[in-house]
Amino acid sequence: MTEKKMLKRYVRKQQSLFALLDKIKLWPSRSGRLHGIFSIEKNGDLAIITTHCQERFVVRDSRNSRGARWLRNRWHTQACPACAVPAWKLEKYLATVFSTTRER
Repeated sequence: MTEKKMLKRYVRKQQSLFALLDKIKLWPSRSGRLHGIFSIEKNGDLAIITTHCQERFVVRDSRNSRGARWLRNRWHTQACPACAVPAWKLEKYLATVFSTTRER
């Protein structure tokens, strides 16, 4: 995939957090690390996110939450070494365009 240019993915900017997590499968912790999501247990407007490094986060479905803003704005320092997020997944995430309309 190094020879081929990474295609841009378009994701709606203002969508629910759970829909965004289902597409991206990454979670930014408060320390700035990106964790790979192992499972999401939804219960109404709450969800329990379990990462590959066995950390658990309880989050609310909000478009303006810290996690949603950090994912859209790509505010992270590094990937979690215990989750072992593959390089292709990080490249795909960095090539994703968050927009209100689909631009082509």
